[in-house]
Amino acid sequence: MDPHPTPARTPGRPRGFEPQAALEAAMKRFWADGFEGTSIDVLARETGMPRATIYQLYGDKQGLFLAAVTHYAETRSARIGAALGPFGDLHADLARFFDAVIDLALSEPRAKGCLISCVLADAAGANARFRAELDRRCHALEARIAERLALSGLAHPEPRAQVIAAIARGMMVRARAGTERAALAQTAAEALALLAPDSGP
Repeated sequence: MDPHPTPARTPGRPRGFEPQAALEAAMKRFWADGFEGTSIDVLARETGMPRATIYQLYGDKQGLFLAAVTHYAETRSARIGAALGPFGDLHADLARFFDAVIDLALSEPRAKGCLISCVLADAAGANARFRAELDRRCHALEARIAERLALSGLAHPEPRAQVIAAIARGMMVRARAGTERAALAQTAAEALALLAPDSGP
């Protein structure tokens, strides 16, 4: 008998399977082609996971998509919230925030825009699971912005945070449609002039 037997692999899981690498691949495919435009067969090929493994680990394509959204939030959109600091005054931090929005929107040549603001929002429709996830992600961003605004002494920062988040989401949609960096930067500059015209603490 082998004193050091090789642990049995989970049925359906390919040898050398790396969950994070598979999620990264799934995220990029959904980001590029949308939820409806991405088939299970394409996901199996891109991720290196057999169909059986996808169903075993994620339940269905919706489950894999939601896992990809979480991966995106942790590895990509978290940078937007982090850009708010605080590092400087409010104007500088909001400028850094909008720069991060533009950088993320243009970070993948084949997947412009945002997986949440564009792909998840498009897929939500009548899908209750996706609507709930979209609502949760939108609230999380708005809460992070409101937290930064509150540090500058703004009373009732939530409505302004909703406006800032809406502008950021709109910039993502415009990037998805092919708007270039210079035009997105102009939108950000106009937003800053309206929302944070003066430097503050």
